[in-house]
Amino acid sequence: MLYRVIGVMSGSSLDGLDLAFVEFEEKGGKWTFIILASACYSYDEAWTNKLKTGSDLKAVDFVSLDAEYGHYVGAQINRFIQENGLAYKVGLIASHGHTLFHLPGKYSVQIGNGAAIAAETSLPVVSDLRSLDVALGGQGAPIVPMGEQLLFPENSFFLNIGGISNVSCRGEQFYDAFDVCPANRVLNLLAEQKQISFDKDGALAAAGRINEVLLEKLNQLDYYQTDYPKSLANEFGTEVIYPLLVTSELPAEDLLATFTEHIAIQVALSVEKIVSKRSVTVSQAKMMITGGGAYNTYLISRLSQHLLPFGIEVVLPSNEIIEYKEALIMALLGVLRWREEETVFSSVTGAKRASSGGAFWMGQD
Repeated sequence: MLYRVIGVMSGSSLDGLDLAFVEFEEKGGKWTFIILASACYSYDEAWTNKLKTGSDLKAVDFVSLDAEYGHYVGAQINRFIQENGLAYKVGLIASHGHTLFHLPGKYSVQIGNGAAIAAETSLPVVSDLRSLDVALGGQGAPIVPMGEQLLFPENSFFLNIGGISNVSCRGEQFYDAFDVCPANRVLNLLAEQKQISFDKDGALAAAGRINEVLLEKLNQLDYYQTDYPKSLANEFGTEVIYPLLVTSELPAEDLLATFTEHIAIQVALSVEKIVSKRSVTVSQAKMMITGGGAYNTYLISRLSQHLLPFGIEVVLPSNEIIEYKEALIMALLGVLRWREEETVFSSVTGAKRASSGGAFWMGQD
C-alpha cells in the first residue's frame, strides 16, 4: 500500500511550522518512506507573540485563536502544495498543532482546528492526536515512539532535542520513552541576552564556565527524581528553569554552559534509569539524535562524553531527518489512524490501553 501524506508539526521552540510531504509504502507490516518535499515556514513576529501568549487568553479568545491558527496552518499547507507542485498528489494531511496546555494525565491541548485546515485545503485531515490517550489515563506524550519503531528499526535509542528533549529506548520486550528536560526553548532565551536568537554551534556555551552550584540546583529539581512514564509542559522551562538560571546573575555564557551540561547529564541519567529498570546491556547500541539541538556541536560533544560509559554510539542522520523527523512521524501517525491501527504505546504514556488517536475532518464529500 502506498500513501502520500503531508505531516505538519509546530514545536515548542517556536522556530516555525514544519511540513513534510512523504510517500509511505507498507509491505507485510514493514514500512519504508521517502520525503519528497519539506519546508519550515518561520512565524512572523505577530504569530510568535500569539503562540507565546495563547495560554493566557480567556476562553472565548482561546477558541478564536484555535480557529484562526487552523486557517493559518491550512493556508501554509496550500502554499507548500503550490510551491512544490503537489496539487492532486496529496491524499491526507496529519497535523499535530501547537501545544498550549499540557497537564500530564489530565489534558493536552494543541491549537490548529482540524476543521479549519480541512476547509482551507479541501483535503482530509487527521488532528488532535493526543486526546484519546489522555482520556485513557495516559500522559499524551511522547507520541513519536510508534513512528520510531516502524521507520528506524536499526536504532535502539532516540533523542529529540527540540524545545523539550525526549528520549526513547526500543528493547526486544519493551519500549520506553519520556520527556527528559527543557532544551532549546531555554537555550534560546539565554542566547537572547546576547541579542541573538540562538547560540550557533553552542559557541557561547563552549566559551562559558560551568557553575557547579547552579548545576546541582537544576539537577535536584523534583521532576528529575520521579520515575517514568512522565512528560513536561513548556512552562517547566519558562517558569521554573529559566527564572532559576537568571536569578543567579551569572554571565550568559556561563548560564549557557551550565544549562548545556544539565541537558547532557539528564540524558545520561535517563539512559541509566532505563538500563537499570530493564536490566539491559546497551553497549554498541546506537542513539539517533534529531531536532534543532542536533546542530549544537558543543551540546553533542557533552552528550557523547556523558554517554561514553554506556558504550552508546551517537548517530546524526541526514539534515532532512534531523529537521523533519517529527513532521515525518506525524504523517505516519495520520496513516495509521486512517488504517485504524494503534498510534500510541500504552507502555510509554501510561494509558490503560494502546489506542488509535486522532480526529478526522473530511475536506470534500
